[in-house]
Amino acid sequence: MTTQTGLPLFVLGRGSDPHSETGVDCPGELPPASDPRLVERARRAKAALGDRLFVLGHHYQRDEVIQFADVTGDSFKLAQQAAARPQAEYIVFCGVHFMAESADILTTDAQQVILPDLAAGCSMADMATFDQVEDAWEALEDAGLADRVVPVTYMNSSADIKAFCGRNGGVVCTSSNARRALDWAFEQGEKVLFLPDQHLGRNTAVLEMGMSLDDCVVWNPHRPNGGLTAEQLERARMILWRGHCSVHGRFTAESVDDVRGRVPGVNVLVHPECRHEVVLKADHVGSTEHIITTLREAPAGSAWAVGTELNLVKRLAQMFPDKSVSFLDRTVCYCSTMNRIDLPHLVWALESLASGEVVNRITVDADTAHWARVALDRMLALA
Repeated sequence: MTTQTGLPLFVLGRGSDPHSETGVDCPGELPPASDPRLVERARRAKAALGDRLFVLGHHYQRDEVIQFADVTGDSFKLAQQAAARPQAEYIVFCGVHFMAESADILTTDAQQVILPDLAAGCSMADMATFDQVEDAWEALEDAGLADRVVPVTYMNSSADIKAFCGRNGGVVCTSSNARRALDWAFEQGEKVLFLPDQHLGRNTAVLEMGMSLDDCVVWNPHRPNGGLTAEQLERARMILWRGHCSVHGRFTAESVDDVRGRVPGVNVLVHPECRHEVVLKADHVGSTEHIITTLREAPAGSAWAVGTELNLVKRLAQMFPDKSVSFLDRTVCYCSTMNRIDLPHLVWALESLASGEVVNRITVDADTAHWARVALDRMLALA
């Protein structure tokens, strides 16, 4: 099966179990996710495929899935790892849709990228569709501003949006190099259209680049002209898309105050996708890799409240038992779409490949892949 870009992926879900995050059906008789036989079946299928298979596991994946990953990491690192193994015929990406798209863009035509559950989308990526961004750009052209605006998209966006940035002189960024990407963008133009996460854009511009909140405006794609006046657009330096991460956006300033009241001496460590007021109250801010490194290097006995996805926080608590590592919010929250990649779907995908059937293949058309690669290569040139 080949997917097309541009459709919000959560609508593909059709699981019938109300207690399951299952998104698409797995043909055949598979036991429930808790059945220990699935582990052995996954091992057998992976062994049968040998070097033809390379399994990628994003940090936010469930433990029962990530145990089968050949490499773990964030979305861009994983796509790069896949590209570095041209001998692998099948790339099974245990992540979400935009990540699998990036892997398809960066790998060879001979490699096939598989997403075990097609309903594993990303709510943030879905907040900026190609048609919406095209409409916004046309509005900026009509206002006489587009030739002064450089589009910058976060890695957490569809291939269509990356390609849009490539075609229009823009660039892709990650949470760890957003400052470098924005520095480059402001060398090219006077203003930036930052997609799709407003919080990463705002936090980088204000806290790392010395801009003020008044330099930033939010473009609402559901309102005419983004809900902004000509004067607001003319004055702004950062035009932030009205998008956010459903996990990181749930943390509040009250969450930080609450944990400080409960845990004496706690260090608050958050991802830059968190709201601005949360980042202001935190002790440390950084990408997923930065979070992992910070905890690894932290002194024994120190206490940490971490504002990022719960699967990762739980795993970090297990990795560093000499430290106290807890979730920043009292109410736990997994990334629901990331959790759609469960053991039954992984087993189904691996066993299908072992039997010669390619399921849930993710492909990006040649023109979109070309222009997305242009934007990605611009980012790589900044390193």
